Parts: sequence; structure tokens; C-alpha cells
Amino acid sequence: MRFIEAIKGQGGRMTTSIASGSSAFGAGDSALGYLYQIRVALLTALRRIDTSSDDGFSVYLETLDDVVFESIGTPLELFQLKHHTNSLANLTDASPDIWKSLRIWIEGRASGAIASGDRLILMTTHGVASGSIASRLLAASRDEAGALSAMRITAQTSTNSTNIPAYTLFLAMPEKEQAALVSSIVIAPGASNIEQVGHDIRHEIRFTVRRDHVESFLSRLEGWWLTASLRHLIAGSKFPIRSVDLQAQMDDIREQLVSALPVDNDILDHVVDMTAYENEIFVHQAKLVGINDRRVLAAVRDYYRAFEQRSRWVRESLVMVGDLDKYEQKLCEEWDLIFQRALDDIGRELAEVEQEQMAKRIYEWVETSCFPIHKNVDNPSISRGSLHMLANDLRVGWHPHFMSKLQHLLESRTQAA
Repeated sequence: MRFIEAIKGQGGRMTTSIASGSSAFGAGDSALGYLYQIRVALLTALRRIDTSSDDGFSVYLETLDDVVFESIGTPLELFQLKHHTNSLANLTDASPDIWKSLRIWIEGRASGAIASGDRLILMTTHGVASGSIASRLLAASRDEAGALSAMRITAQTSTNSTNIPAYTLFLAMPEKEQAALVSSIVIAPGASNIEQVGHDIRHEIRFTVRRDHVESFLSRLEGWWLTASLRHLIAGSKFPIRSVDLQAQMDDIREQLVSALPVDNDILDHVVDMTAYENEIFVHQAKLVGINDRRVLAAVRDYYRAFEQRSRWVRESLVMVGDLDKYEQKLCEEWDLIFQRALDDIGRELAEVEQEQMAKRIYEWVETSCFPIHKNVDNPSISRGSLHMLANDLRVGWHPHFMSKLQHLLESRTQAA
């Protein structure tokens, strides 16, 4: 595998044009461009999975070009991506989109980073006019000689100051190298914009899962791809995103949706702010037990995870409200057995110290038990957090006198509502 070194400075940076008068590119435009780059990379990868060799392929971002695809034993495919909000415009012969891309490719070939056999692809949301340079370098019906002649004329006669560095580099190349460069270039006009790419991805995965699971599958796949892309970029784009990892992630998400319920990493990884929950009843329930602050924080974390994950399942129609009602009924029944058994063991007339001991025993049961909400969903946070959700409504409790001690909190909440 040929190691890919990043070209700094002029090369590899995606540009985004926004048709808004004479304003310069803004931070929002750049962010949109990078998101477009990441989305196009995912779409292209999905389209190649079924046709790739047994060895698969690798995807690089921000190295020799915006997006680079590498398969073992084949030339690289380098993509320059140009996203424009005005998709009705056409590429002109002096378009900076063309000549900035040429400059990157010429410098890459001169340094040896881009091999002569590598395929150079300019993908743009703009169209092409008949007879233009771009129209002569499409994937089909090519006129490389005509394109080369027009490029030489443009480089010699154009007054576009932005393109002068590219014009200079191109004209300095020997004619044979100019011809070889042009033969490697493919223009892909009329590409989907960032919103349309999302629809294209959805279309690509439509048969991967059941129709009612498509949105759930898509949101998790794009979330994983975005995280993988960010890690790839943070690491300096040295380690690729591999097609085998993409395929494995697709298989894992599909399996979760078919045989279980997905427990999402963004929810598990979320850092909870304790101060937002200090007045919640379930926190007061935990504090009645006399546990330390770290265990109280763990209760808040589990409450957040269960509440957010269950809400997401309902929004995505992965579970019905009735299913959650049955699950909560099961938890209440299991809690009642433990609670009543503890009362019987200690007695109904408890001293304060015995009451606290009972509460600690029951709370230990909360922390160590796990009641799956669905087959193959055994993350204990969902079980613990669901019990804390019930404790927040005083449907269950840990202290033998939790109801009388905390009833005023429930009443004040009801009045506030």
C-alpha cells in the first residue's frame, strides 16, 4: 500500500462557493464544505462496497485531495469536491474550480505524491456548457485533444488573476506531460448538493434494513462515519477509514435493529451535568440512602442514559409506549419483592439505623441487578436508569419511609406543573 503524505498549503483543502454577492468565504461556508466532503465520501464508499475486491478499499480525507480512494493493486482515485449553492451555473474555461484543481494535481505530480496513473476527478454541483473544457473531459464522449487545446489558449489569454499560478504551472509543463495530465482528468458535473447527498445515501441503504428501520439505520451510520472521519482527520489522515470497518458497522447496526435495540454511543459517552438534576426526586431518594457523591453522580448518569435512549427508541418507533409500560410494570414487581422481603427480614418497626441499612441493601440491588428491556439489550444503565425514573415518580423507593419523606416534593412538582 502506497503511503499517502498530506500536501499542505495549497493542496487538499476543499473550497466552497456561496453565491452571495462579493462576500468572502465565511466560517459557515467552510464548515458546509467539510460536511459535504465527509458525506460524499460516505456515499461513494457505500456505492463501492458491493463491487470492491476481497481486500476492500481505504478512504483518506484531506491528503492528496479532498477525498482519496485506494484499492490494493489499482491506481488511486483523487476527488476534488466543489459545492455551490447556485447549482444552475456552469463551469467556464477560466473557472477557478478547474484551475485550482489543476494546480493541486500539477504540484502533486511534480513532487511524486500523485502517480501518473492516478485518476483525477473534479466533482462539482455546477453544470457544464457545450463545447467547454469541462464538457470535453466527462467520463464518456471525451475530446482530450480539444480540451488540451482550449486549456492552452485559456492559460495564455485569460485575465483571471486568481488562476495565474495555475496558468504558469500548466504552461511550464512539457506538452507530453500536459497531455498525460489531461488524460487522467474526469469532470463530474451536476453532482448532488449536501442535502441531496443525504437523500442519495438513504436511497443507497434502502434495502439494507426493513423500511421502518431505514431512518434509525441511517442516523447511526452517518453518526459513526462522522466520528470515524473526525478521528481520521485529528490523526493527520495517516490511518484510513477502511471499507471492512464500514461494512462491519453496517452489519452491527442492522443486527441491533433486527434482534435487539441499539444503545447509542453518543448517549453512553455524554458527560452529565450534576447541577441540572440536584432537585430531582430520584436524587433525593439516593441521598436518603446515605451513599457518597460519586454513587449519586452514577445514578444521575444512568437516569440520563435511560431517559434519552428510551425517548429515542420511541421517536424512531423501535419500541411502543405500551412496551415501556410493561417493562416498568415488571421493574415495579421486582422491586416490590425485594422491598417487602427486606421489611420482613428486619421488621415493620425499624430504628433509624435499621432503616438506613435496609435502604442500602435495596440500593445495592438497584446497582447490581440488570433487567433487559429487550432481548440482547443487557446494558445495565438502561435497567438502573429506568428504576431511577420510577423513583423520580415515587413509584418505587429505597428507604422504608421514602413516600412520607418525599411526598412533599412530588406535591410541589404537581403544583408547579
